[in-house]
Amino acid sequence: MATVITKDNFDQEVVHSDLPVMLDFQAPWCMYCRRLAPVIAKLEKELEGRVRIGTVDIDQQPELEEKFDVNTIPSLILFKQGVQGSTLVNPPSRGAIMSWLEEQGI
Repeated sequence: MATVITKDNFDQEVVHSDLPVMLDFQAPWCMYCRRLAPVIAKLEKELEGRVRIGTVDIDQQPELEEKFDVNTIPSLILFKQGVQGSTLVNPPSRGAIMSWLEEQGI
């Protein structure tokens, strides 16, 4: 299961991670987020050792939503060595996520 990311553990889990981290910004009421959840869970297993996956509930973590300018959910943001990189908004499929990650060198 993806690590729940909060403002309190962000530095530890994302900034200081040895691996790139993909954050899934979502909310429990979001239909598209719920549809994407099983895809994210499978990717976490498939990509183990290559990328870490975390989830950010925007209702619980509005500071992170604002800090990273998340206007639409689900949004995936990739962090490498703690630095914010590319964003993928409302990915339509597993293939779209994999292509996006490959473009980022994952």
